[in-house]
Amino acid sequence: MVDLPQLTLEHPDESGWKQGVEAFLAEHPDLDTLEVVLPDTNGVLRGKWLPGSAARKVFEQGVAFPFSLFGLDVWGREVESTGMHIETGDRDALCWPIPETLKLVPWTDRKTAQVLLSMYDRDGAPFMMDPRHVLQRMCDRLAQHGLSATCAFELEFYLLEESEGGWGDHPKPLFSTHLGPARQNMYALSDLEALMPLVDDLRRAAELQNIPADAAVSEAAPGQFELNLHHRRDPLRAADDAVLLRRLVQGVARKHNLKASFMAKPFVEWPGNGMHVHVSMEDKNGNIFACPDEGSTRLGHAISGLLKTMPEALLLFTSTFNGFRRMQPGSYAPTSICWGYDNRSVALRVPASSAEATRIEHRIAGADANPYFVLVGVLAGMLEGLESRQPAPPPVIGNAYEATHKRLTPWMDEAIDAFAASERMKTAVGPEMHKVLTEIKREELNEFGREISSLERQTYL
Repeated sequence: MVDLPQLTLEHPDESGWKQGVEAFLAEHPDLDTLEVVLPDTNGVLRGKWLPGSAARKVFEQGVAFPFSLFGLDVWGREVESTGMHIETGDRDALCWPIPETLKLVPWTDRKTAQVLLSMYDRDGAPFMMDPRHVLQRMCDRLAQHGLSATCAFELEFYLLEESEGGWGDHPKPLFSTHLGPARQNMYALSDLEALMPLVDDLRRAAELQNIPADAAVSEAAPGQFELNLHHRRDPLRAADDAVLLRRLVQGVARKHNLKASFMAKPFVEWPGNGMHVHVSMEDKNGNIFACPDEGSTRLGHAISGLLKTMPEALLLFTSTFNGFRRMQPGSYAPTSICWGYDNRSVALRVPASSAEATRIEHRIAGADANPYFVLVGVLAGMLEGLESRQPAPPPVIGNAYEATHKRLTPWMDEAIDAFAASERMKTAVGPEMHKVLTEIKREELNEFGREISSLERQTYL
């Protein structure tokens, strides 16, 4: 007789989910569809559509997805060198919903809800190639030092109109056909007013999904906008907010016959899209950077660690081939390893604020990066600095693009090599995830290298 492998059918938050889920289902008995959503290694959302009647079963029994989901490249293809696919039998894991993310989806025609998932091993332990669990392990490392982090994201994106050439070949940003010189119209209320129905839908959708979206800003290019998120005392929830906000913006834009793009550098002539993250550290007495005696010293230590680890962590912040195009002067992205007070040309900015709100704004990541990994890289760098207690170098005053500090590489292969060789990054993400992420990124880079561009044909044909 053969012993069949068993999955552990016990929700990791068994005591905490039932009341809220039962209340949600009682309020929405006519739910048509449930979307179960799992962010993969690239932060791409994978999942299934289930009938609304399956919602209770999802919380009681989980959802099966193969472990190999985290071995896919950005195109959703299996990367064989990860060792996660058919050679393992492509086995199923069990994914459990994150109860507080069960919310209605207001941009669909039928009544739909969505819920984020997280993957677990067959014995019920967290599967440590799920980026959410990788971030949780980093938070656990902070807790061992009596620390926790408060985080908030800012996300930039373009709104595009469909053009004759389609979305991909000839993208057309909103407002780009206005007459006159190159149109930035930064912080323009007129652009927000022109899109008032869409902006109102974004705000209502965020409220309905309990995503703490704050300011909406017209940014530095035609059709470019930024949405800010309120801070969270839990880094996992902050990263959840960023993942779900991207989906929300894309869904609402589609409802208005537009396309929202978080591509890091969609246009050569206009600024790229960034993902800025604000982070402070707390101990039992509050924000350690606000302490009258040691606050500024510990802030310097954290900045020092971030600067030291920046080259080897760059792949966590700039994780796409296109993202490295943003690492060029003129993209409004930082290009050198430096910091400053209230200075938007540096990689690490300490915003002007009250003492209690002292924090670091990390400005490197592209808007298409995986928010869980971005926070892993940021928190790992800050912890490195707090442990080594090295002072920060002098802050940059003025234009950092004209300074002589060491540059961040604009080349993906160099970032991959630095990440692959880093023992600190292996510790930060775990040895398995370190190998898998390296292999996925090398395969993606190879694929772009195999592509012959239109510029090459125009030049050499």
